[in-house]
Amino acid sequence: MVEFRLETERLVLRDWRDEDWPEFFRLTNTPEVMRWLGGVTGSEAQAKARARHKARCQTHGFDLWAVERKRDGGHLSGELLGFCGLKLSDEEGGPIGEFEIGWRLREDAWGRGYAREAAVASLRAAFEQFGALEVIALTVEENVASWGLMRRLGMRRREDLDFHSTALVAEGEDVILYSITRDEWAGA
Repeated sequence: MVEFRLETERLVLRDWRDEDWPEFFRLTNTPEVMRWLGGVTGSEAQAKARARHKARCQTHGFDLWAVERKRDGGHLSGELLGFCGLKLSDEEGGPIGEFEIGWRLREDAWGRGYAREAAVASLRAAFEQFGALEVIALTVEENVASWGLMRRLGMRRREDLDFHSTALVAEGEDVILYSITRDEWAGA
């Protein structure tokens, strides 16, 4: 199987390697990064996340990609920043089987435009390579940075698709959705 790889000006989005996972969890399994994602996880939850990723790759041929930085502003190339990419939505209570975009970057990568750069490349791949007709994104109302990026990407709020999930977020919070269609993307 050919490794998936997208390149942007400053980033590489690619399939995961086994050696990426310990570094990914070290960099992103922090209280601030995991604030809206149910909190810091232990080794059992991390193993389950890896297993879900592997299963989605085997079933669908893709899943959220590792994001690494190219040489940028004095930073070393190949530094793992987190993930961004596509999966088919599989959250209980939510829209199943829809193309979903997601991202999680380490704290020191926030506010530098990396998430937007990776998300634009992922949306382009969704519509041009994978043939998606629509892409959704999930977050919680309190995660202003996340839905703010969704809006900057041209996504629109879809209250009709909101759902309740205790698997994704802290108990008592609803998952909110944004989406963008292929036509909306082409017109942006």
